[in-house]
Amino acid sequence: MKTGTLKQILLITDGCSNQGEDPAQVATIIAEQGITVNVIGILEDDDTEEPTGLLEVEEIASCGQGVSQIVYKQILSQTVQAVTKQAMTETLQGVVNQELKQILGNQQTMEELPPEQRGEVMEVVDELGETCDLEVLVLVDTSASMANKLPTVQEALIDLSISMNARIGRSRFSVYQFPGRKKAIHQLVDWTGKLDSITAIFSKLASGGVTPTGPALKEAMHQFGKKSLRRRFLPNEYGNIEEA
Repeated sequence: MKTGTLKQILLITDGCSNQGEDPAQVATIIAEQGITVNVIGILEDDDTEEPTGLLEVEEIASCGQGVSQIVYKQILSQTVQAVTKQAMTETLQGVVNQELKQILGNQQTMEELPPEQRGEVMEVVDELGETCDLEVLVLVDTSASMANKLPTVQEALIDLSISMNARIGRSRFSVYQFPGRKKAIHQLVDWTGKLDSITAIFSKLASGGVTPTGPALKEAMHQFGKKSLRRRFLPNEYGNIEEA
């Protein structure tokens, strides 16, 4: 079964957007392009209640057909890995369900299979999760309230890179912050297989400004297209040509 490259946007934020388009509506458009939008909302370690601003986290992920999680920053590292893997598994389950419908009829899904057959299908999903190619664009909120959370975000992304590169399939990442200086987003790390290069970059980040989550997501979506067009005419490190 050929799955192609799974594409994800991972949005890391601690509050609601306050400028530009509705991020949930933008997430719907992104999902229609075959890109999953996952969202992690970060709480302060001493918060006893979820801030109202984080309620949009679930809405964005739902519209983006992705996974959402609200966590305290002390467990952010494990959460970033878990959300990325969970979204990958759910996407692959969707692919498998489409295959089953073609083979067994429109009404047949993985959940409706007998337990033994369902277990065999899940083994296929797990194998695909290890062997498929994965591209994750990480979009980090660097508005003023995120200042003390950025070191934790940096550690979490390095851990994510290590865990994802333990897979058989190719994993590639890029990292953007928002708001950018002149645009909605600003590139921190171009597409790469390892995120160890972000250590120096994160130490120089200046936080502040508004939170244009919707425009940032829209620009993030365009980065996948730019990458594909850029690589369409150039052999990649694996010796083949990627189509736009």
